[in-house]
Amino acid sequence: MYIADFHIHSKYSRATSKNMDIEQCTTWAKTKGISLLGTGDITHPLWFSETRKKLQMSDRKGIYSYNGVDFILTGEVNNIFPKNRFTRKIHNIVFFSCFEGAERFNKTLEKFTELLVDGRPILQIDTRTLIKMVRDADPDAFVVPAHIWTPHFSLFGANSGFDRIEDCFEEETSSILALETGLSSDPPMNWLLSSLDRFTLISNSDAHSPQKIGREANVFSNPFSFYELKEILKTQDKTKFLFTIEYFPEEGKYHYDGHRLCKIRFSPDETIKNRFLCPVCGKRVTVGVMHRVCSLADRKNPDERKNRIDYKHLVPLDQVIASVYQKDVESVLTQQIYKQAIEKIGPELKILLEIPEQELFSILPKEVAIGIKLVREEKLIVIPGYDGEFGTVKINPLLSENQVQQTLF
Repeated sequence: MYIADFHIHSKYSRATSKNMDIEQCTTWAKTKGISLLGTGDITHPLWFSETRKKLQMSDRKGIYSYNGVDFILTGEVNNIFPKNRFTRKIHNIVFFSCFEGAERFNKTLEKFTELLVDGRPILQIDTRTLIKMVRDADPDAFVVPAHIWTPHFSLFGANSGFDRIEDCFEEETSSILALETGLSSDPPMNWLLSSLDRFTLISNSDAHSPQKIGREANVFSNPFSFYELKEILKTQDKTKFLFTIEYFPEEGKYHYDGHRLCKIRFSPDETIKNRFLCPVCGKRVTVGVMHRVCSLADRKNPDERKNRIDYKHLVPLDQVIASVYQKDVESVLTQQIYKQAIEKIGPELKILLEIPEQELFSILPKEVAIGIKLVREEKLIVIPGYDGEFGTVKINPLLSENQVQQTLF
């Protein structure tokens, strides 16, 4: 398997760890089992310079490498523009085929914004203009709308997005090959919209710290060139694009509706019953991803989508450990067991996806092995996130030894 996480950020983005450099990202990619990373933030002059200096061209065109990890040139931009009487705020990921193309794009952007301010630059231009600028700089480059359901900055976001992709991109819609689902939605939620059938769904971590790399990712059968990736996304080739790795969408911080300051969490039905108002302060609640999907869906059954790429829900290993021991992710115990698991078995995603249950029980603490088994079986509780507050995963490892043995043999 060849696992790709296309969307991360560097230390030059706001609210991002100072450890998001090439070295740390590479180290954590190996720890996680990620084969390829998007560089992220390729529009930032300092990050552009650093990546150009350190990354080496691989034998696959448009793919670079550093210390055993592959990279593809990517950057996220924030398009803010008026359209149809509303201010639109849309995050988009740009994929470049070469440094020269990215450099030409950056020179164009300098006319519109100060690139040194943030790794995710604000562009007061519409999305059609963005795509044309990208194409002028690098004819092979392409744009993927990011975390398309997030309320505040996305294609379909409840606060500043659109109801239809065509309303956003107009005649450039045909150039969109893929859509990023985001942490608060998963493929089945997106399959409820027949209008999205033509787009390949991808999932990425949007990591702001190295430890978050790979929390969502894309699993391919083999390494690819930049141009082979484009063809896979265009054709939705299931023999080459095997599945996506997904958060349980309830864990995302915008899955449900609510008002975080008043600790109000609503399902879509509860929001409607309360007339979209917080019962504590009377302000309008933030409409989350599930509500927005339901409002735009034209299907009741996600299985109606044909030719769909598979997916697997996972919980990051450190969260599994923390949950079964009722500890914090950063606790000494959690980090100690996590480190031992990686040293004894291998990368995190290999542990979560590939290692047989019997082997897990022979190497890991019983509680952790049970926790991984329960995640694989999706036998867990997730309290939904809302209004910027991540959801909470609860895994109950209190199975008797006999129950464990019965499940193994």
